[in-house]
Amino acid sequence: MLDHPHLWPEGVHGGSAANHVGAFLVEATTRSPLIVTGLGADQLYGLYISWCTISRVDSLTEDALWVALGERGIAPGENSLTMTGPAAADYILESYPVSA
Repeated sequence: MLDHPHLWPEGVHGGSAANHVGAFLVEATTRSPLIVTGLGADQLYGLYISWCTISRVDSLTEDALWVALGERGIAPGENSLTMTGPAAADYILESYPVSA
């Protein structure tokens, strides 16, 4: 995982729900200069929900997440983010269930 200190000026782990967005970015995403559009809205929110479940933190609403990410200069589909870590694996497995 890459360190993204510029993505969370208030600190990685804070007391409020909005403060955990920085931890989510560090633990579940990486930036890639090869990626032009990055994660879309569905992927980004789904990855966030998977991260919240694994991390046992209360999730923000989708609108609140967009505000928190927007404050960090991140917009769905207009970022260079890719998925990484356990939340990525969880998101992929939950998104594409095995058919019997």
